[in-house]
Amino acid sequence: MENTTHKLLIIVGSVREGRFGPVVGSWVAEQARAHGGFEVDVVDLADIDLPLALPAASPKHAKDGYPRPAGMAALTSALHDADAIVIVTPEYNHSYPASLKAAIDWHFTQWTAKPVAFVSYGGAAGGRHAVLHLENVLTELHAVTVRDGLSFPNYFTAWQDGRPLDPGAPGYAKTLLDQLSWWANTLRAGREAAPYPG
Repeated sequence: MENTTHKLLIIVGSVREGRFGPVVGSWVAEQARAHGGFEVDVVDLADIDLPLALPAASPKHAKDGYPRPAGMAALTSALHDADAIVIVTPEYNHSYPASLKAAIDWHFTQWTAKPVAFVSYGGAAGGRHAVLHLENVLTELHAVTVRDGLSFPNYFTAWQDGRPLDPGAPGYAKTLLDQLSWWANTLRAGREAAPYPG
C-alpha cells in the first residue's frame, strides 16, 4: 500500500472543571506527530458549542443541510476532513461524558467508514467501561473501531510532568497508531473507490 500521511483528529472528550483530558490529549498528539504517519489536529470539546437539544431531523438524512450551531463548525469541519480519529475519554459512572455523546449525536456521515481509536483514563478500570460503550455507539454510525487502544488506570498516580510513568506507554501508542494508519489508508481508498453503502 502507498505510504501516505493521514489527517488525524484527536478529540479531548471531557469538559469537566479540573479535567485531566488535555494532558492526555497533548501526550497523544506528541506521539502521533513523532509517529510520522499523521497530520495532527486536536479539538477540545470544552471549546465547542455542544447543545443537548437536537434538531428534529436526523443528521444521517439531512447530511450537509443539518442545522448545527455556528460554534460547532470547527468540530464538524475537523471530523469531515479526518482520515482517522482518536477519542480521549475519562470514565464517569462506568461510561463516557455527556459532552462526547452530544458531539457524536450532532454528526453522522462525518464518522462513516472512518477508523476510531480510543485513549482512556480513570480509576482502577482505566476508562475501559467508557470505551466499551463508545464502541457500541460508533458501530451504529458505521465507524470502524480499532482494537488496540490505550488505557491509563489510576491516572492520578500514574502520570508525572505530563507524561505516563509506564515506560511501555510509547510502544503501546505506536501499536495503536500503526493500526490506525493501516485502517486510515484502507478505508480512505475504499471511500475514494466507491460510495459507502450505508
